[in-house]
Amino acid sequence: AGSQEESRSARSADLSLLAGGGVNMAVHLQRNIVAQTKKHTASVIFLHGSGDTGQGIRAWIKDALKQELNFQNIRVIYPTAPLRPYIPMKGTLSNVWFDRYSISNNCPEHLESLDSMCHILGNLVDEEVKAGVAKDRLILGGFSMGGTMAMHLAYRFHQQVAGVFALSSFLNKDSVVYEIPASTILCLFLCC
Repeated sequence: AGSQEESRSARSADLSLLAGGGVNMAVHLQRNIVAQTKKHTASVIFLHGSGDTGQGIRAWIKDALKQELNFQNIRVIYPTAPLRPYIPMKGTLSNVWFDRYSISNNCPEHLESLDSMCHILGNLVDEEVKAGVAKDRLILGGFSMGGTMAMHLAYRFHQQVAGVFALSSFLNKDSVVYEIPASTILCLFLCC
């Protein structure tokens, strides 16, 4: 019973940090991985939309393409966002990369939660680099909220990656991403 109580306390601490946007470096993202078939020389980190999971977006892609998204030398990683209270859902817990004040491009960004998750996802980028993948052989991207998260992660914190993609995504009208100097703009594939 003691270990269940400790686990519950740790989960509550994680949620309170995430709710406030605080960084909890101990958060471990669940991952669904499609391994490369030969030598690992590149990686794609594909982020799901709000309320989904890494497993869910992987299944959706497999269904849409009628095959797994796999490559000889590229590992595809589908992490799952941790549960966090989500303001647009009146604080209900949901697998979301960051919080929002509203689902609108006319409101401020919830920078605390965006920055917190950028640091957590940055650990995943660092793990791939430690595994021998050059940063310029990494692509970050996602669907919906995942695409927004990928743009923040790439443009603000990991500008050395090969590129970023955002499918059916948007940035808020006054996003801090727009403040990035034009000289540092990465290759972007945006599909709305």
